[in-house]
Formats: sequence, C-alpha cells, structure tokens
Amino acid sequence: MPQLIELGRLTSQAQPSTLRVPEMEKGVGCDFSSYLLVPDTSLDERIGAAVQKLGSDLVILGHHYQRDEVIRFARFRGDSLKLAQQAAECDAKYIVFCGVHFMAESADVLRRLGQVVILPDLNAGCSMADMAEIGQVETCWAELEAVGGLDVVPVTYMNSTAAIKAFTGLHGGSVVTSSNAARVLQWAFTEGQRVLFLPDEHLGRNTAYSMGIPLDEMIVWDPEQELGGNTELSIRRAKMILWKGYCSVHQRFLPEHVDRVRAEHPGMRVIVHPECRFEVVQKADDTGSTEGILKKITAAPPGSSWAVGTEVHLVNRLAKTLTDRTVISLDPHVCVCTTMFRITPQHLLWTLDNLLEGTVVNRISVPENERRWARVALDRMLQLG
Repeated sequence: MPQLIELGRLTSQAQPSTLRVPEMEKGVGCDFSSYLLVPDTSLDERIGAAVQKLGSDLVILGHHYQRDEVIRFARFRGDSLKLAQQAAECDAKYIVFCGVHFMAESADVLRRLGQVVILPDLNAGCSMADMAEIGQVETCWAELEAVGGLDVVPVTYMNSTAAIKAFTGLHGGSVVTSSNAARVLQWAFTEGQRVLFLPDEHLGRNTAYSMGIPLDEMIVWDPEQELGGNTELSIRRAKMILWKGYCSVHQRFLPEHVDRVRAEHPGMRVIVHPECRFEVVQKADDTGSTEGILKKITAAPPGSSWAVGTEVHLVNRLAKTLTDRTVISLDPHVCVCTTMFRITPQHLLWTLDNLLEGTVVNRISVPENERRWARVALDRMLQLG
C-alpha cells in the first residue's frame, strides 16, 4: 500500500496557490528537486516506462489546455467535466490529473471508493476559481437573504472550488458547464425568480443574454462592497446576479482583436469561448465551449479558416492536426493558461516514480461533507443532461 505524502493537502479551504507546497517530508519518497536536473532527452522514455509498469492501476488525464509535452501521455483528453466523468468510469486506482486544482477536486467528488486523485503540481490553480472564496459567497447569500423575498437559486460554473459547489448543492442549486449553461439556467428559473451565478460573470452574462434576458436585468456582485455594490432596488429588478469573476486567459480577448481579423483575413470565421467578454462574443461568428470549439472546427470543411478565442495550446494543437484548414489565435500574442502550464514533464515523472516506490504525493482530498453536497450539485446538472 503506497504511503501517502500530501504536499500541502488541497481542500476547498486551501489558501491561494502560492502557499500550497511546503517542503517534502525528508527521507520519504523521491525529492522533486532532483527532477529539475533530469535531461529533457530522457523524460519521455522514463515517463513511458513508468506508465507501462503502473499499467491498469494508473490513468492519466490531460485537459485540452495542457502543454503538449504532458498531454501526450494522457489516456483521456477533454474538458474538466468530461475528464472527471472518465476518471470515475475507469477502474484505475490512481488518477493523475494534469489540469488545475478545481478539476482534480471534481474528480475526487465523482471518484469511486478506493480511487486516489493526484495533482502533479499543487501550484496549478485557477485564478477564476480563486475569485469566489467560500466566506465571501456566504456573506453574499446572507446579504441577499436580508434584502428578503428574492427567491434566489445559486448556479456555479464547473470552474469553482469544491466548497462553492457544495454551497450550491446545499442551497438547492446546480453546477453548470459552458456547454449546458442555457439548459441549467432554464431549470434554475423554474426553481426561483433569480439566479446567483458564480464565479464567471462573462459566461453568466453571455448565456443569459442568448436566452433573451436583457442586460438591464443583470447586475454584477462585487464581494468587496456592501450588497455587492448594488442597491436593494437594483437587486430586486435583476434576474441575474453575476459574481465579479473572470478567466484571466479569456479576459484578454478584446473587440479590437476581432476587428483586426476581419481587416487582415477577410472571410475568416471567428469562434470564441463564452468566458470571453460580452463585446467579443457579440462580434464573433460562433461561440462554443472547449469541446464545442473542437467539434466545430474539426467538422468544418477543408480550406476553411478560423480565428479562435481560447487558450493557445488548444489552438496550436488544432492548427497542427487540421493541416487542411487555417487555425490561428484571435490574439496575436500568446494567451497561455499559466497555472495549467505549471505541470511539467518533470512533475509528471516525479509523481509516477513516487507511485512506483509506493508513495502517493499531492493527493487531492475533498472533505467528506463538502464532497457529499458538491456531488448533489453535480448530479443535478448531470440529471438535466
């Protein structure tokens, strides 16, 4: 039975990612510092050998935004929900999630009994998920209850901590993904008069607007201000209460990027993720989740051309794979998910070598009460289809 070493046990109460990695316990397992000296030329061979030795006990998951040097070893590729579901459906004992912490938390919520979820680098966090801290959300909820008579249903994006998912499940809400956001919001409005949408204001705004909800019936909740910076009257008039949060990658795309593509590449279609700003989505030809973007461009006819508003590793991978069409980033500068990028081949090799030596490092373990209520919120979404 592998010995468990947790480098800064990651729960929903964890502090910002810069605090997640204390020194490793001395004399136990493999010291990561030595892996910084491993020649790049030997990494692939050593990782491949470790994967083979661990066999069916291991499954490596790779998010689409992960770097090529790591995702090549993933048995499954996908977005956060798809990967968590695939992990739960497989028989592997060790789930090594090459993504970010909220994704690994979701895998731990959905895992089977006896499965262990591992994040190769605990510094692989998510700036958006960190923008909705559980204490802030509880304060927001208390203030909304104090206003009275609002009948609010909480809905949280998959890109949130287990604590926020658990809060949502406890208060009768649901998790949502970028591909099923409209369907879940339609359900939420049958359950209540208003929705508190966490933690990405752009996905909430873009989805609600596409459903016919006008912008003047949406407000932004700033957790740093009393009543989120709103008046009681504006709260009562609102159907959508949008948490002030965003993805640092998709926030970078601007309307002028779309204008530049139109001017420099006439006829090129622009497709963007719904985490992008409202003005960018309105200017784009198509909007889609990560999986939606992949399907749309893959199904497009040869010779078509696309400017894509999402993380650059996915864009570059599409360009390399679909050589019979043109695929470029909407932003001429690199839009990389820097926290996802923290997981390197060295981290992956270190994780696997420790498993071979009988040591589990960086286990992601959601507290049982959080896990139970987060599962409620996830199951509500899965039941909605």
